Amino acid sequence: MRVGVVVRMEADTDIDEKFAEVRAMGMESCQLVCWERKIINDEKAAEAILAAAEKHGITISAFWCGWGGRKVWDFYDGQLTLGLVPADYRAERVRMLLEGSDFAKKLGVTDFVTHVGYMPENPYDTNYQGTLNACKEVAERCKKNGQVFLFETGQETPVTLKRALQDIEKDVGEGCVGVNLDPANLLMYGKANPVDALEVFGEYVRGVHGKDGKYPTDGHLLGEEVPIGQGKVNYPVFVERLKEVGYDGDITIEREISGEEQKKDIKKYNQIKYNDMNSTLISMMKSLDKGNDVFLKICCLLWSKRSFVK
Repeated sequence: MRVGVVVRMEADTDIDEKFAEVRAMGMESCQLVCWERKIINDEKAAEAILAAAEKHGITISAFWCGWGGRKVWDFYDGQLTLGLVPADYRAERVRMLLEGSDFAKKLGVTDFVTHVGYMPENPYDTNYQGTLNACKEVAERCKKNGQVFLFETGQETPVTLKRALQDIEKDVGEGCVGVNLDPANLLMYGKANPVDALEVFGEYVRGVHGKDGKYPTDGHLLGEEVPIGQGKVNYPVFVERLKEVGYDGDITIEREISGEEQKKDIKKYNQIKYNDMNSTLISMMKSLDKGNDVFLKICCLLWSKRSFVK
């Protein structure tokens, strides 16, 4: 498993500089995130991204496409504003996602990701069918573009997500959809323990975020995102479980803060010195495939020190 990082593309982003930073941190892959419609319809933006990726040797493992309109990341207004679930926003957001899929094709990216929203758990809810139809339209475009449409985890329970994937596949075809597994989101939305969630949809996982978080303690607000090792994701067990379900793709670090603190946290995950490990951790490392699973080594060390982190 390679360790990558999320790179956000905004109007003022110098993508050459961003990819240079990724390489300077010792990484060679990223998920590219964009919420700005103007960029995904800009031919020159695609050309600049491709040139910078080639120059710095960066693989774009997935394109994460946002959508326009009001968005509130909580348990109340989030139900009315997030993803493809709110009918008032749905049609325009589908159009943006279709444009995003075309943009991803220009980049040669085959995994296309977004948040679909609070998918109704009741399959007889009229909003479920409306959301499903919107997802099918996006999945059809992705299929045409040689891509897989990935749901980022968080707002749906694992079984609701799997049912939606299966329902889409009935009409669009097997292999047209998948999961971008953000383990912290599952916790922060109070939907599941990510290790257990793999029992439900493990075969659909095509991308994974390296992020940590805590369960919500307020009925209105999401749980807190924290640095890896300070939250409730049991990373040593989680990564081993990923391997058991056959996942061997990238772990893409996402730290949803900005500035120097963000860079500091990301560098910490990728530059831990293994000679600080205690004998228990060394024993764990010897059980890995030739000792080369870097991310799991990092997670074991962070997890072992989690009670000492302030």
